[in-house]
Amino acid sequence: MNEPLTPRKALNKAFLKVKPNRSEIENFKANLITLLDRNNDTEGEEFHKNLVSDFLKDTYYKQNHFINTKGRADLVIHNGPNADSSVGVIIEAKRPSKKSEMISRQKLNEKAFQELVLYYLRERITHKNLEVKHLVATNFNEWFIFDATLFDRLFAQNKNLVRQFNDFEGGRLADTKTDFFYKQIAEPFIDTVYSEIEYTYFNLQDYQKPLRNADKADDKLLIALFKVLSPEHLLKLPFTNDSNSLDKRFYGELLHIIGLTETKEGGKKLIDRNKDGERNSGSLIEDAIIQLDSLDKLSRLPKPSQFGNNAQERLFSVALELSLTWINRILFLKLLEAQLISYHKGDKSFAFLNLDKIKSFDDLNSLFFQVLARKYEERNNDVKKLFEKVPYLNSSLFEPTDIEQVTLFISNLKDDKQLPIFSQTVLKDQQGKKRTGNLSTLEYLFEFLNAYDFSSEGSEDIQEDNKTLINASVLGLIFEKINGYKDGSFFTPGFITMYMCHETIRKAVVQKFNETKNWNCTSLEDLYDKIEDRKEANKIVNSIKICDPAVGSGHFLVSALNEMIAVKNDLKILQDRDGKRLKEYQVEVVNDELIITDEEGEL
Repeated sequence: MNEPLTPRKALNKAFLKVKPNRSEIENFKANLITLLDRNNDTEGEEFHKNLVSDFLKDTYYKQNHFINTKGRADLVIHNGPNADSSVGVIIEAKRPSKKSEMISRQKLNEKAFQELVLYYLRERITHKNLEVKHLVATNFNEWFIFDATLFDRLFAQNKNLVRQFNDFEGGRLADTKTDFFYKQIAEPFIDTVYSEIEYTYFNLQDYQKPLRNADKADDKLLIALFKVLSPEHLLKLPFTNDSNSLDKRFYGELLHIIGLTETKEGGKKLIDRNKDGERNSGSLIEDAIIQLDSLDKLSRLPKPSQFGNNAQERLFSVALELSLTWINRILFLKLLEAQLISYHKGDKSFAFLNLDKIKSFDDLNSLFFQVLARKYEERNNDVKKLFEKVPYLNSSLFEPTDIEQVTLFISNLKDDKQLPIFSQTVLKDQQGKKRTGNLSTLEYLFEFLNAYDFSSEGSEDIQEDNKTLINASVLGLIFEKINGYKDGSFFTPGFITMYMCHETIRKAVVQKFNETKNWNCTSLEDLYDKIEDRKEANKIVNSIKICDPAVGSGHFLVSALNEMIAVKNDLKILQDRDGKRLKEYQVEVVNDELIITDEEGEL
């Protein structure tokens, strides 16, 4: 039988990267301490089962998932908020002192495991429930967690076992007592598949030191344990920074600042100007429309008809293109700022998107074109000192666009305009309540962006200031939404780009080796067996050209690059710049992100 997985090794590697909030970790610690302190060896199974149930409810599940007994199962976690929803997790709880029925790392084939098999078959075969995600056996201290896909493969897909189970449930066997099923059917069958059973194991007593320690640095040791019992893991729910899911709060407030609204037309989602009566002259698009109109900029367009059939359509189209250009730059710069601070170990002097450095739209314009688009020595003295820590970016994003040259730059917007705060705002007042009232547009934009964490997740860490993380993948999704949905175009989700890159690139790599080496391989495994010269193999993989003719945010190309690196890892040819093989690392694509872990499973 395989060695059990640690909580860290059991987690989806993309979920491993997501930072829990400090408040979540503190709540988890308080509830876990309460659970451990209430342990009482003289009490029975019911007492301990209720403690486990209270801990799970109070820490994770109370709002959205019903937890209770079901039939003979000690505890189940439902996929929804009431008992009518399907069962997602089955838990068998034993009291700590009852050693005879509880499974151990030395012996899994005990009554607790046999009970899980019976309860799983009842859900899967009798109730046709395809939504069980995990099964858990615990004696309060020790926890054994099994993935339901394993139970499905080993038990529900075995015709002989299912036939015996159906006969037992139908009362057609020598006995109808469950102990008969455990001893005569489950136990001998489990013995035949014993070596294939995988599971996650941990003992809560091993976490006493970091739990009761005042040193906050020790809290990192609790992160994997916190996550392994969460609904994101046990119920396999999407997690906040899954690149396939949009952060709707961020997106909604960003549209408000721009002055846009999302509407549905048939099956398409379109972005449009706010309705008359709901427009704010402080939003980027309305301010731009006012300036375009008052300065008669439309008359300077070489082909006005391409922007619409009448003056109003043209004003909106041009203002939309300008606003999206400006917001694209600002969002990109927010990512850059977060990376600079992160690379310099949290040094806030690398922050530049704030009112201390940028007091007006004119200053923002200077940042775009006099700082980011110029090498340090080519910058004028006004901006050299103010933005001394902002690097030069050799990027067309910071060159004036044709439409800016003909119409407006962001410096044309009015600094004194006010914008009402969004009703669902992320901004909080000093009492922790939602902010209300008005802010100047620039101040609102900076405070809104500052309410989120744009730093990339690179290590197991705790989010100390409780900010929601907006990573490059989520931002890419938003980029493509606001840049494409004005035409009703569709953002290709990560699971699709990942699948397409995986399927096509692996075939292309095999084909390229066959052409170059005159081999006849059909898979990467075949290639792996034949490769002798690592340097030559890298050269062959590197010679493959990948083109995305409809490139938007670059999402597809990043997915392709991730897959190329994962292919090199699988062929065991990944090497550093000096040609040394990188053998102590595991590189794989998970949730459309490249995840690199060491031998201990650490990021």
